[in-house]
Amino acid sequence: MTNAPTQPTNRLDRRKARTRAALIRAAQTLIAEGRTNVPILEITQAADVGMGSFYNHFETKEQLFEAAVEAVMDAYGQLLDNLTADIEDPAEVFACSFRLTGRLHRREPELSRVLLNNVLRLLSAESGLAPRVRRDIAAAVDARRFDVEDLDVAVTMTAGALLALGHLLHNQPDRDVEETTDRVTEDLLRMFGVPRGRARRISTLPLPDLDAAPGDGSAA
Repeated sequence: MTNAPTQPTNRLDRRKARTRAALIRAAQTLIAEGRTNVPILEITQAADVGMGSFYNHFETKEQLFEAAVEAVMDAYGQLLDNLTADIEDPAEVFACSFRLTGRLHRREPELSRVLLNNVLRLLSAESGLAPRVRRDIAAAVDARRFDVEDLDVAVTMTAGALLALGHLLHNQPDRDVEETTDRVTEDLLRMFGVPRGRARRISTLPLPDLDAAPGDGSAA
């Protein structure tokens, strides 16, 4: 689930990069399992690196977990940016990103759990999904596609809808993920002032093909 760093130029730097990536992958797995209250030794064992290597990269376990969450959310946020780059209507950009993220709960359950277990932290993050949601809503407001008075409330409503949707889909594995996600998307659009008919149309437009994207936001 980690995003790909710039390739190091020498053997030592490459080894350090592999060690850091292994620690971040181990942390992402633990976060997805809801097991963040584990000793550093368990993290290093899961990453198959020495205890001393941990402190060459991170001062605390909390610092590692923050880096792990930021890495996966940045990678996924960049994927969404790539997939929506050719969409001109900002309301459609917002809807497309939400619909793809809703489907993510089934497509990438581990990444989904990272998101669900850290939604409050992600709301205030300076990178990842939250600033992109804010950017897309603000663009739709500027284009007079959304009628939103408080941007912070709109971002919070979007995060809350995504969180509730994720829990619903995990708790009801037989529920149709496409139909449910598109219905939630339509309701969000209507709350943001989009007329019913237009909201339904936007919520049922063809989606970009995740499999054809340069990266799929999944685990490395």
